[in-house]
Amino acid sequence: MTSLEPVQEPAAVREPVLDKDGVRLTVEDAVATVTLTNPAKRNAQSPALWRALTEAGRSLPGSVRVVVLRGEGKSFSAGLDRQAFAPEGFDGEPSFGDLAGGSDEQLDAAISAYQDGFVWLRRSDLVSIAAVQGHAIGAGFQLALSCDLRIVAPDVQFAMRETSLGLVPDLTGTHPLVGLVGYARALEICATGRYVQAEEAERTGLANLVVPADELDSAVRDLAAALLAAPRDALIETKALLQGASARTLEAQRAAERAAQARRLRDLAGLGD
Repeated sequence: MTSLEPVQEPAAVREPVLDKDGVRLTVEDAVATVTLTNPAKRNAQSPALWRALTEAGRSLPGSVRVVVLRGEGKSFSAGLDRQAFAPEGFDGEPSFGDLAGGSDEQLDAAISAYQDGFVWLRRSDLVSIAAVQGHAIGAGFQLALSCDLRIVAPDVQFAMRETSLGLVPDLTGTHPLVGLVGYARALEICATGRYVQAEEAERTGLANLVVPADELDSAVRDLAAALLAAPRDALIETKALLQGASARTLEAQRAAERAAQARRLRDLAGLGD
């Protein structure tokens, strides 16, 4: 007897928008996924990877509302590739010595370009989610901090190791770290380089949610779906209000709320620009 059950169509394959230097960008409707793709090196980072992250941000279609950042393998990112500390540095890249020997303007421009790979994750028209498992060390910690939200596995280990190497965290991680945990705890975390594990991360606000490792992807999908359920313009306005709140006085924040609400009311009434 011939089966009348419908034939299952194969799942659509998402072709990468970008796949280079340890970074892969895929897009499915309103959700973009940025994946670090060098698990053999625990997704260690390099200037080439930072440039690829910058390119991923610039390659996002306008339809994207949520960005998910994840790392393949057992670690999210173990931080800066140790090759950076070799005298010759990375092939084709200026070494630390080369950078130090440049002018103030050249050194500032180089670090600013590295930071570009991180700052776009804070765009007000996007909500970014880091799915973090295993090590998130140094540059890896700062990359997770660049996202608006963090869902972590129980084995997560955040640490800021730059100070122990005679450096400072310079990939835009200090501002969100202080905002999340406060000055005193941020100083202690950076100065000691100690690990912050899942329970403390959730308790102090570094993690929004801790879930079993095998539920990490599904938890991120659920959060992305909840974010997409909100009207886009209302979420953009709300994120902008919250991002600027700490720098405003109460009166300035009240004024910002009034202006944002006026824009929303006019838009809903069909009277917006």
